[in-house]
Amino acid sequence: MPFNRPTLQEVRDRIAADIESRQPGLQLRYSPTKILGQVNADEFHIVYGWLDSLSRQYFPYTADGEYLEQHASWWGIARNPAVAATGKAIFTAPIGTVIPAATMLRRADGIEYQTVAEIITTLADQPVDVVASVAGSAGNAAEGVQLSMVSPIAGVQTVAVVDEDGLGSGAEAETDASLAKRLTARVQQPPQGGARHDYLNWALSMSGVTRAWVYPGELGIGTVSVRFMMDDDTHANGIPLPADVDALQAWIDERRPVTADVTVVAPVAVPLDLTIHPVPDTPTIRSAIEQQIADMIYRDAVPGGSILVSRIREAVSLATGESDNVITVPAANVNHATGEIAVPGVITWT
Repeated sequence: MPFNRPTLQEVRDRIAADIESRQPGLQLRYSPTKILGQVNADEFHIVYGWLDSLSRQYFPYTADGEYLEQHASWWGIARNPAVAATGKAIFTAPIGTVIPAATMLRRADGIEYQTVAEIITTLADQPVDVVASVAGSAGNAAEGVQLSMVSPIAGVQTVAVVDEDGLGSGAEAETDASLAKRLTARVQQPPQGGARHDYLNWALSMSGVTRAWVYPGELGIGTVSVRFMMDDDTHANGIPLPADVDALQAWIDERRPVTADVTVVAPVAVPLDLTIHPVPDTPTIRSAIEQQIADMIYRDAVPGGSILVSRIREAVSLATGESDNVITVPAANVNHATGEIAVPGVITWT
């Protein structure tokens, strides 16, 4: 039987009725006892709130916070912590220059990084391992982003640039929803030493990975291909950076069967461009449509899959305030080749 928390007024009415039943004839409306009863009701309402919250912690699919973590730990699953972005920055300096460990760098928006270890340059443009000073997705950076040295080093150019692989793998701590999803998968799909769902669960267990797909035999007998997305604010459309691909490859290599040939790749983004005439046509409705389209793509897009035009129409119709619409592009379902995935494109309003 579910726990039904009474409202504050219901608790007050119960206590008032209880007092009146024990003191017949008492004019409770004019008695100080009414105030005492209401004070007690307020306190009991807080207790009922705690009991209501506690009742949801008994089951993994309604638990949250530390209670959900305890359910997950029973199955050997831990919440993914926040992770600092890592990668390489290119320093320009004379060969033989010493770049000390913990050399501080700062991005234009204030995010700071530091070199991982001391290095003596052997190239004029020397790649150096760096790590963000604070964990989280904000530290991710694409190729070519400039990082300025906080304290200049003699002979070294004051601006380093992120190399072609980017700074990646930075991620926020795992949400309750993601942890609960992984726990459900672990319970309902027990590990089988390299089954398809094992690779999916391994991919999703790395911090920052939000979606993943597994393709056994795609490159031949004994091969497994894994594609994944990192849907946060610092990854363009959720497409992983090369550094993220390398990190997940290493992560899965530590867990896969020794005989499996696993290849981790990022999906190829294909913008879904649309031409829409909404009725009525206002900035607020346009914004609502854009959000609905983005949500639909997140739910429906898979590498090598299709975006149905009927789903596009449905998403536009779900926008708050919209009463009618005409969609001229696309005119039919949008199909994608192997490895390609739909991402939000340009909406042309007519």
